[in-house]
Order: sequence, then structure tokens, then C-alpha cells
Amino acid sequence: MFRFEEPTYLYLLLLLPILVAFYIFSNYKRRKAVARFGDPELMARLMPDVSKYRPDVKFLLLLLAIAFFALLLARPQFGSKLETVKRQGVEVIIALDISNSMLAQDIQPSRLEKAKRLVAQLVDRLENDKVGMIVFAGDAFTQLPITSDYISAKIFLESIDPSLISKQGTAIGSALQLSTRSFTPQEGVGRTVIVITDGENHEGGALEAAKAAAEKGIQVNVLGIGLPDGGPIPVPGTNDYRRDKSGNVIVTRLNEQMCKEIAQAGNGIYVRVDNTNSAQKIITQEINKMAKADVETQVYTEFDEQFQSVAWIILLLLLADLLILERKTSLSRDIHLFQNKKE
Repeated sequence: MFRFEEPTYLYLLLLLPILVAFYIFSNYKRRKAVARFGDPELMARLMPDVSKYRPDVKFLLLLLAIAFFALLLARPQFGSKLETVKRQGVEVIIALDISNSMLAQDIQPSRLEKAKRLVAQLVDRLENDKVGMIVFAGDAFTQLPITSDYISAKIFLESIDPSLISKQGTAIGSALQLSTRSFTPQEGVGRTVIVITDGENHEGGALEAAKAAAEKGIQVNVLGIGLPDGGPIPVPGTNDYRRDKSGNVIVTRLNEQMCKEIAQAGNGIYVRVDNTNSAQKIITQEINKMAKADVETQVYTEFDEQFQSVAWIILLLLLADLLILERKTSLSRDIHLFQNKKE
């Protein structure tokens, strides 16, 4: 298992294309300046000490040294052993509504984008917990099996879009049933399902599913996203909105009463998501109240630092850069002059 302990430093690699562009531009300006004085071939004969390729080689070596230096700061490591460790935590399944109504922009930038940002913030505040993700519209399916890999959770979160499910609707009952089956079989660990939905076009069965989850010790919390006054649903790729059969613009509204009933049936809380971050703070506090138990997690241990290897590569690159002179040596200059005389 390979990893970087400080991956933020890898952003330094973005400097490389900038340096390359600057080097190409400076060479272009230099060639134009030389061309003003006369024919380039004649100028090359008049300056036999100047090497055509050595500056490029030296620049390449310096570029590689900078790249490896960024890798050095990021602290590359190899994990040599996979172990199961126990940490105090809970298990959280996030059931996210991705029906078309979640594209409404009464919550900025849209209901779905606000929900995704909220989930990302929630994942950032989890410690030693496990998280999984269910997405639903007219159907429900597992987007991410329950895991302690928060980086993967945020990557899977970014790919969520209404196009993942073609069947429209709001099958909260199906999402709760699938969520209930998605927890680990471990005993004694706190479990919660966080349903994020606008609740519109609710298909039934949600109250029964929430009660069944509560009977198994699973708390069902509901985050209602949207405003009671609602908003139109944009049609992706156009400036128009979804319309009914009569041509009227469809306005989608938060079904707050239904969301409250589901939370009550699941022994959880209901929080309305608005254009602030208050909902994320409230739900995080609710998770922290839950009884934490030993959560088993498989992790790579005994990570070995690769500092020395990368440092040696950088040293060799810099040494090679110092040894290569931009101007030709006397031997290479004599060879160059001999070739010119033969010509």
C-alpha cells in the first residue's frame, strides 16, 4: 500500500508546466534577439563555445529535481502490513435524494449541490466512524458500501447526479430498507441513517421502513432540503424549466410535514436545510450524542518513509546539473571546429 502522508504538497507539481512555458518563451525571445544580429548559422560559427542542447538538458534536470522535491515534501510511504484495528465510533448511512426536483435552486446553488456540500462537511467531521451512501429517486441503490475511507466517500459523492437513476420519484421507503441492510453485522455499535430529501412525490412505505429501522436500534434522521415556497426545476443544458402537460412551469416544494413524520417514526430528529450551515452542525451534534463502540477497521500499518530514496535522487539530479556546463569544453569545442573545417 502506497500513500503520501502530506499530499497537499503535491500541488507544487502545478508549478512545472508554468516553468516549462516560461523557459520556452525565454528561449523564443533569445532566438529572436540573436536573429537581429545576423544569420543564425553564422552566429553559431562565431560562438563555438555556446552549446545548443546543454541548457535544455540542465533545465530538464532542474525540473526533475523540483518534481522530486515536491514528492519529498509529500512524504511518500509504503505500508507493509494490513491489520484490523478497533476504534471508538459509530456507523452512518447517508441516503441522498437525487430526483429531478433536487435540481431546484430555491437553495443555492441548488438543492442537490447544497446537499453534497453538506455531506462533504459531515464526512470531514467524522472521526473513527464508518460511512456509507445510498442514492435514490424512483429506485434506490448503493453508491458507496459502508467504509472508513473518507477520501473515497468524497470522491463517490462528487459523481452523484440525477442521471444515475432513470426512474423518477421519491422512494424513501426503499432507500430506508436498503440502508438498514447496509450496516455491518457488528454488535453494540451506534447506527444512524441520515435521509436528505425534499420529500416531493413521496411514494409511501417510508413510515413503516423508519419504524422497522428504529426497532433494530437504527436512528433515522431527516434533513429536509428546500423552501416551503419552493422553486422551478431547471432543465439541464437549457434556460427553461420543467413543465406539466398543460405547459405550466412545475414548482417543487419541500414536503416538511412528511419529513417530520419519518424522523419521528425513526426515533430521530428533523432539520430543515437552508442557505446556512446550521443543519450540518445540528446533525453532527446528534451523531456525537450516539453511543460509540469499538468499530473494526482494516488499515495498513508499519508505513516506511521513502525520504532517503527521493533525497538521493534529488541530490544526483542537482549534481548532474552542476557537472554539465552550458558552454562546451575544450575537447568538444575542438571537435566542433574540426567538423566546421571539413565542411
